[in-house]
Amino acid sequence: MYRDDQALSWDKRHSPLADMPGSVHESSNLDRGGGNRKKKIEEFSRSSREKLVQSKNKMFSKFTSILQHAVEALAPSLPLQEDFVYHWKAITHYYIETSDDKAPVTDTNIPSHLEQMLDILTQEEQERESGETGPCMEYLLHHKILETLYTLGKADCPPGMKQQVLSFYTKLLGRIRQPLLPHINVHRPVQKLIRLCGEVLAAPTENEEIQFLCIVCAKLKQDPYLVNFFLENKAKRPEVRSLGAPEGARGGPASPDTGQPPATPEEPSPDGRIVVKACEGLMLLVSLPEPAAAKCLTENTDLVALLTDRLSGFYKALPLSMDPLDIETVESVNWGLDVYNLKEEAAIFAGKRALISFLSWLDYCDQLIKEAQKSAAAVMARAVRESFFVPVMEPQLMQTSEVGILTSTALLNRIIRQVTSDALLQEMVYFLLGEDRDAETPAGVTRNPLRHRLVEHCDHLSDEISIMTLRLFEQLIQKPSQHILHSLLLRSLEERNYLENKPQEEPLENGLAHDAVDLEEDPLFGDDPSSDGRLSGSDWLSPSPSQSPDHGKADGKTEVHKIVNSFLCLVPDEAKSSYHVEGTGYDTYLRDAHRQFRDYCGVCHRWDWRGIPKPLEKCDLDRAFFEGHFLKVLFDRMGRILDQPYEVNLQVTSVLSKLCLLPHPHMHEYLLDPYINLAPGCRSLFSVIVRVVGDLMLRIQRIPDFTPKLLLVRKRLLGLEPEGVNVDHMTLLEGVIVLEEFCKELAAIAFVKFHATATSSP
Repeated sequence: MYRDDQALSWDKRHSPLADMPGSVHESSNLDRGGGNRKKKIEEFSRSSREKLVQSKNKMFSKFTSILQHAVEALAPSLPLQEDFVYHWKAITHYYIETSDDKAPVTDTNIPSHLEQMLDILTQEEQERESGETGPCMEYLLHHKILETLYTLGKADCPPGMKQQVLSFYTKLLGRIRQPLLPHINVHRPVQKLIRLCGEVLAAPTENEEIQFLCIVCAKLKQDPYLVNFFLENKAKRPEVRSLGAPEGARGGPASPDTGQPPATPEEPSPDGRIVVKACEGLMLLVSLPEPAAAKCLTENTDLVALLTDRLSGFYKALPLSMDPLDIETVESVNWGLDVYNLKEEAAIFAGKRALISFLSWLDYCDQLIKEAQKSAAAVMARAVRESFFVPVMEPQLMQTSEVGILTSTALLNRIIRQVTSDALLQEMVYFLLGEDRDAETPAGVTRNPLRHRLVEHCDHLSDEISIMTLRLFEQLIQKPSQHILHSLLLRSLEERNYLENKPQEEPLENGLAHDAVDLEEDPLFGDDPSSDGRLSGSDWLSPSPSQSPDHGKADGKTEVHKIVNSFLCLVPDEAKSSYHVEGTGYDTYLRDAHRQFRDYCGVCHRWDWRGIPKPLEKCDLDRAFFEGHFLKVLFDRMGRILDQPYEVNLQVTSVLSKLCLLPHPHMHEYLLDPYINLAPGCRSLFSVIVRVVGDLMLRIQRIPDFTPKLLLVRKRLLGLEPEGVNVDHMTLLEGVIVLEEFCKELAAIAFVKFHATATSSP
């Protein structure tokens, strides 16, 4: 017995319950410990009782809900209106009978009653003819249920009620087909609830807020006139600003962009999805055709400043130095679809994340302006020019640091490539080239400092900067903007004062080149071309300047042969190497020229070029001719083709070939007609090439084994020969190869354009 009693005594002393209030051991301690321990026991007991009561209430609520559903399932169904009123009164009775307002709404029957009310309203509409309002909807409108719910949501009583109210509004507007917003007892509480959104940043209700705002935007998109219910005077709080508030609340450039900013490196965060939804809502709002809505958005909200500030912030966050190739080749960026992995991208190149963020927001701005109502689009595009291009980008483009120039030019090239909206493209072009439309003069080329600097960069001491700037202009002249071509080229050729105003004798026919072909028998350009081979609106050359009164021409077939062979015969045989390599003949350029010219015609078709070509008798031929700053730099570069790096020559000829493809009679005449009689002191593309060939003929005589060396260099460039011993005069030999290929390309372009004219003539 002694051992058993001793063991029992030990068990009591060392049991986990020994120190708990109310235990035998604790009682003995209380006798020794006094009043402090007794007070703690009383507090613990009171807390335990409160938790027990809360637990019982929660269990009772759940039991009541289960019982309610069971009764509803077994009892005969009530008329819809009675059922609807029952659920609404059940909600109001909760506030009358319940004294505990701290329990979350999810512990009550309110969410269930609200869902039942939505189901009843949906069922009622489905059972009635389209547009007819049923008694349940009449009850909701007459008793101002939405106003009451707004009040409860604003008070957030019980906790979480705001989320329930937002969800109810969203589902009601989304499920009911009949227009609800015109009712004053709908759009007035909707207005108030809009104001409630975005008051607290990163609120627990932000997901419900953005869903609600987006459904309102969608309804306004369906019936744009409804937006007038939500517009207020500037002195009042504008609802449209509230509609944009959640998106603006995301902060500055360091905050998530319209892509999917990661909570972890592998997956996007919910906050990123909310930003995308907010951007979608704004996209719907700006597209509303109502002028009052456009004016409110652009004048009475922070939308315009938000767009430009974030664009500037993202640009400033880019590294000062980036590889142009990385900028050019980074994958296409679509706002809202930007999922990425930080670790992987950091390993590819530094700054990729920042670059994608900038391009993503640029894409959003571009699409927003593209979708916007016309006046709103113009205001937003002008703001991008005045608040981003001029103060942020221009200083970067005007700097003297070669690294900075290279990076900023590559970024500008990417921006030009990405912009698609007409309004933003126009403002960007005005920023780069200015708005002048008068003919250029040599003294006036510096009038626009940025334009002058960019054109000069095409002939920069740094070959990298020259190549990148030439790529920029190549990208620019392919954009669908008439002002680009007029500003860079056409205004200088408008008066055709590059021509000497006196009759020209008929030139002798050139002999056929060794690789000349019977062009009319070419399968791509035969007498019976397929329907898709004809270019709509390709009467751009009729009447052709080449048939103008200043000099006579033979029939079209003879004329095209003369011009084609003039280009093919420019380079002397001893400087040609393509006929030694299979698949490098002139005909290889025909298909590409045809496709590119068709694309250009599609772009230029909508432009008003009536009255062109301008008759010579109406031209001011006495005015001194200036080819324009851009063409001057290109011709200067072309004149040094034998002394420039291979990569520079490729880019110069690429830009010139794009200009030759333009379906404008003056451009065709000036760049592609070898037989025009130039005014004294003027030069054309053909005359520039003739001078280069003359220089080449002199140099060939001084280089031993010129032709074998030329062929070796061509094969190395084509990868047909391995790199070996350095060849003397490599720059010259590479320049000759580029010159030969360029002449073949010009011949193909000339033929394609003449053929397009012939096939479009009646």
